[in-house]
Amino acid sequence: MSHFRKILKNRNFFLLWIGQIISQLGDRLGQMALIALVYSRTPGSAIEIAKILSFTIIPVFIIGPIAGVYVDRWNRRRVMYTCDLLRAALVLTIPLFLFYSKNLTWVIYLIIFLVFSIGRFFVPAKLSIIPDLVDKKDLLMANSLVNTTGMIAAILGFGVSGVIVEWVGAKSGFYLDSLSFLISGLLIFSIVKKASAQLSLKEVSREIVDVIKKSVFAEIKEGTLYFIRNKNIRFTTGIIFTLWSALGAVYVVIIVFVQKNLHSATKDLGLLAMFLGVGLLLGSLAYGRFGQKLSQYKIIFISLTLTGIILVAFAIGINSYPYFPLAMGLSLILGLMISPIMIASNTIIHRVSENHMMGKIFSSMEIVMHLGFLIFMFISSLLADKIPPLFILTTVGGIITTLGIINLIINHKLSWLD
Repeated sequence: MSHFRKILKNRNFFLLWIGQIISQLGDRLGQMALIALVYSRTPGSAIEIAKILSFTIIPVFIIGPIAGVYVDRWNRRRVMYTCDLLRAALVLTIPLFLFYSKNLTWVIYLIIFLVFSIGRFFVPAKLSIIPDLVDKKDLLMANSLVNTTGMIAAILGFGVSGVIVEWVGAKSGFYLDSLSFLISGLLIFSIVKKASAQLSLKEVSREIVDVIKKSVFAEIKEGTLYFIRNKNIRFTTGIIFTLWSALGAVYVVIIVFVQKNLHSATKDLGLLAMFLGVGLLLGSLAYGRFGQKLSQYKIIFISLTLTGIILVAFAIGINSYPYFPLAMGLSLILGLMISPIMIASNTIIHRVSENHMMGKIFSSMEIVMHLGFLIFMFISSLLADKIPPLFILTTVGGIITTLGIINLIINHKLSWLD
């Protein structure tokens, strides 16, 4: 724990870290508010949940490639606090003006689309700024702590938001989500940029000319070629695509599965997500502490294998014995298994990428991740009307386990890894 305390003494990194805890805490309230909004109008509909979630994902494909280019051109700190302030204003319009009007549902969808379009600039900026804030030797621990941001938000946000939304209504979720963006933006605004070496007038002039000459599409092409040619990045992206495809396949189905088996719209769903977050947090802390000694690819394959097994156990267990304590324990274990995958993946990307390419690389990663999530979310939500959710969840779990075992077996042949 002393290593984590040392990194958190870095003022700039601490401001980023605490800002993301607050922002993602509010985000969970916003997510529960959206689920409650759908449940109040079309209870038990997997396709309606998939529809509203699609407006949060489509911006990845439309805005993502361009966002990565501009994040590498612009001041990353400025990008982040500007995004947060804009999102705070947009989210606030939902409870203030639009929440009760069924005729303006399309406007709510538009606002959701705009909020997540702005987020396409924020995410690569956040991931790319980490090497600017900490020393290279601290990257693994810094990534663990950034990942922990989401975990703490899940622990507090999902549990609290599930209860709040079911108790006082969904409007509170949107208000608090807006406030969290505002606070996060102010904290990021307070980050002091590291002093950089002074450049000569000639060097500055050359950089300006180069930026003007290089078009956005040329930079997209450059980032795509860099992405494709780097074997470590390409292989890691394949792993992330697999994970997010699996998450997409189970996300909507498991919401309906939990609602039907535990007979609660958001309360039990939020509490289970909270215990999933506890597992993610504990897994992140453990991996951040001991991960230096392990092959990052090997830990990813082991985690994939165990994640699939626990997902199958969760589906069969809750279907046979619909008791909250059982679901709680399995959710916690599932979080423990998943957390090392994203930490190890981000660390690999940081280590093998050049700094000036990171915005484009992480934008490309976002596109790949969300493409898998969106495709398999719609496939599973359509199948959920014809196939029992239990079958979908156990099939996905079996596929994940199989892929993890196969990669573990052939891992020793991939001498270029790590």
